[in-house]
Amino acid sequence: MSNQSTEEKQPEKNMRGWQLWVSWAVTAVLVAILVSVLYWQPILARELDEMNGDSGSISVGPVADASAAALANMPYFEVKQDESSLLRNPETHTVAPTRPRSEPSEYTVVSGDAVFSIAQKYNISPETLLWSNYDVLKDDPHSLRPGQVLQIPPTNGILYEWEEGDTIDVIARDFKAEVNDILNWSGNRLDLTNPEIEPGEMVMIPGGEREFQNWASPPTFAVGRAGVYNTVPGACEVDSSGMYGGGYFIWPADNHYLSGNDFWSGHLAIDIAAGTGAPIYAADAGVVVFAGWYSNYGYMVMIDHQTGYHTLYAHMSIINVSCGSSVYQGQMIGNAGSTGNSTGPHLHFEIRYLGGFINPWTVLP
Repeated sequence: MSNQSTEEKQPEKNMRGWQLWVSWAVTAVLVAILVSVLYWQPILARELDEMNGDSGSISVGPVADASAAALANMPYFEVKQDESSLLRNPETHTVAPTRPRSEPSEYTVVSGDAVFSIAQKYNISPETLLWSNYDVLKDDPHSLRPGQVLQIPPTNGILYEWEEGDTIDVIARDFKAEVNDILNWSGNRLDLTNPEIEPGEMVMIPGGEREFQNWASPPTFAVGRAGVYNTVPGACEVDSSGMYGGGYFIWPADNHYLSGNDFWSGHLAIDIAAGTGAPIYAADAGVVVFAGWYSNYGYMVMIDHQTGYHTLYAHMSIINVSCGSSVYQGQMIGNAGSTGNSTGPHLHFEIRYLGGFINPWTVLP
């Protein structure tokens, strides 16, 4: 019985062995084909490229078909550029930001300078420049002269020379400043536990202010119109029979821009750009109540427009009108210059209403 079972199992074992050998053979053939394809693919691609380079056309046939099948064409992308776009070139030079100053600087005045322009250059107010240079300018912006050396405070306020007996509390009160602002200003280098200041030391008073000494010429009026006396030495007394203004103004010079000081609390006028000899015009009709030399103003003309308004023209080189004469709007009254306290030719132009100063920018077209 056992011999028969053994004889039956023997063919099955032989069958399984044969199948195993067949599977290994098939696997070997597939591997050989795969290796062949990987080996021949780059060679066929190079041959195809060489053929295309020589003939300029693609060959047909089994080799070409195989190579074409082996190569994959990349899609073509077209980049659309918007012509309205902004192109920015790289900046090779880096501008470092200006650091805030903590200590004063010195500045030497040159021809053509003005208190307003110097203050603008150092990013401080014109008042600060005047307050901190009283010994040189005496609160008068027209006293600026080439060669003067000014102290430029590092911030708005007052640069003050400490005197014997001064205290921080009293100085802060007198200049309407805060004690802590003085103590904490880095440029003062004060010991907060014992803030001692020696006489002669320069101390920055941030935010400090004081009153100005008024150097503007007082107004004068046509007799009978305002009921006051003439207060400018050399002013003429005229009646009210002269010309009247229309109540509006034109520019008194051909240029309509500034060359020096603008209107601010220490300079109640505007300095209009005008070279020596440039014509100066009456801004409105009226009566001339002053024509001549007046102190810091140099050669000056003042016109009463008999409407409550006065206009003043200073630093002129030539005056073409006389005191008491009537002028019409736009009439040439003289020529620009740099007489009096002036660092360069321009027209100092003031407008006053009922004796008070007004900003010319508010009424000029």
